[in-house]
Amino acid sequence: MELALSTGLILLAVFPVLLLIGIPISVTIGISSVLSILTALPWENAVFTAAQRIFTGINSFSLLAIPFFVLAGIIMNNGGIAIKLVNFATLLSGKLPGSLAHTNVVGNMLFGAISGSGTAAAAAIGGTMSPLQDEAGYDKDFSAAVNIASAPTGLLIPPSNSLIIYSLVSGGTSVAALFMAGYIPGILWGLGVMIVAFFIARKRGYKNNAERPTFMQALKIFLDALPSLSLIVIIIGGIIRGIFTATEGAAIAVVYSLLLSMLFYKSIKIKDLPRILLESINMTAMIVFLIGVSSIMSWVLAFTNVPTYITQLILGISDNPVIILLIMNVLLLVVGTFMDLTPAILIFTPIFLPIAQNLGMDTIQFGIMLVFNLCIGTITPPVGNTLFVGCRVAKTKIEGVIKNILPFYVSIFVVLMLVTFIPAISLFLPRVMGMLE
Repeated sequence: MELALSTGLILLAVFPVLLLIGIPISVTIGISSVLSILTALPWENAVFTAAQRIFTGINSFSLLAIPFFVLAGIIMNNGGIAIKLVNFATLLSGKLPGSLAHTNVVGNMLFGAISGSGTAAAAAIGGTMSPLQDEAGYDKDFSAAVNIASAPTGLLIPPSNSLIIYSLVSGGTSVAALFMAGYIPGILWGLGVMIVAFFIARKRGYKNNAERPTFMQALKIFLDALPSLSLIVIIIGGIIRGIFTATEGAAIAVVYSLLLSMLFYKSIKIKDLPRILLESINMTAMIVFLIGVSSIMSWVLAFTNVPTYITQLILGISDNPVIILLIMNVLLLVVGTFMDLTPAILIFTPIFLPIAQNLGMDTIQFGIMLVFNLCIGTITPPVGNTLFVGCRVAKTKIEGVIKNILPFYVSIFVVLMLVTFIPAISLFLPRVMGMLE
């Protein structure tokens, strides 16, 4: 217990200080973890163990899925599919009050699922929709709020790198089951945003005055978007049916997206490939290094029994599962406001997963709850990258956007509570698909 306490105190003292002075999150995790090891091991052994854990942490076949999905996402981002998905989303939104806002939400759900990035969705779909909404008389802050609030849905709707990372950290939770579990929560998030947008748009009188497309026009729009939408069907269907693993599916996604962008849409040239590959390498390197140094911290926490100590501490507050789950949600929401998704998953999964399991929560449901909480952090000050990207795309200030986004926070929080306390929301599809007993 003393070892766990001293390790925890070192982490609490060193980690925030390094972040505050501007040290990158990956380096911060590495330094604070090595210093924590010194509570249990001498310097030579501490350094050797840290190096060993880095290589052990990234030595996983499943981890190969991440660079492939990153590359596929970047190819699709550069492949000019945003406008095609927007046109398709317009068909679904019809002439409802605030139809352009609903189009934005559906577009983010589709593009986010394809690209695997909420920030990319906010930039691509928001950049396409913002001029259209301005022309229709929509308030800039409202448009930005809708775009930002719906952008993270693609981090839950598969394929999702965040869920793959959680699978690795949680001890090999089925990626296919996690993918299926993310559908309903991600869709509910989007529907929650659309409901709020509907009432606000009706109050403000935002209407779609555009002519409804003819059947042939609608068919053409659908056929233009179909190849992009098929990526999700091919990858998820293949993984679920056992035709290929998540890693193999990611490699297929790269080939498919490349052929689609170069031969079908003709939006990417051969000369663009070095830039795209370099961008994917930079992003992958950051993610893999984060996973490596976070493995050091995970080992330190496990070796010094910090998760056990925290579990006993939280369970000592109350024996009511509802109270404990609320405490976990609050802590994760706070963490998400200042820490990126990947390191937060890597650090807090080994801490909170034992608590959830002690309460009888399924590992899959906890993973969805964890990622859902941390996704909210991407659109929340002070560090929410998607929030700032959405404001920049809409060419508006964050102060006005925050006021408009508050009702959307409420709807998202309601969905979070449903995901937390109703297991069937996450587990229904995996159970129907035979992935759970």
